[in-house]
Amino acid sequence: MARTGSAFDGAPRPPSSWAVSPDGGRPEGLTCSHLPALPATPGTPPEVCAPCRARGWTWTRLRWCSACGYVGCCDSSRGRHAHAHHVRTGHPVVLSLAPDESWAWCFVDEVFLVRVRDA
Repeated sequence: MARTGSAFDGAPRPPSSWAVSPDGGRPEGLTCSHLPALPATPGTPPEVCAPCRARGWTWTRLRWCSACGYVGCCDSSRGRHAHAHHVRTGHPVVLSLAPDESWAWCFVDEVFLVRVRDA
């Protein structure tokens, strides 16, 4: 199912509003090859982890796959469905759906991504 204006419908997107977060414990110059494909916002994804709900489980936080729109629970949740989705599909980046978080993680490049604020 294609969602108009989403990251996975093939529609042109404006330049990425994301950047690799500085990391004091890692060498300078880390990059993420997936930045150009990241959406400014994930639109309106489901607010549940469907695999957890089907099992009657709860979750801690939700993650949104920027490649296909899949929503899964975080690594702190029992199911770890967002990570399992990456392992199964190879989709590289998830965005946090928590209202108090504004970040993404690239599994492939192993970098933390943060939103770039307009000056």
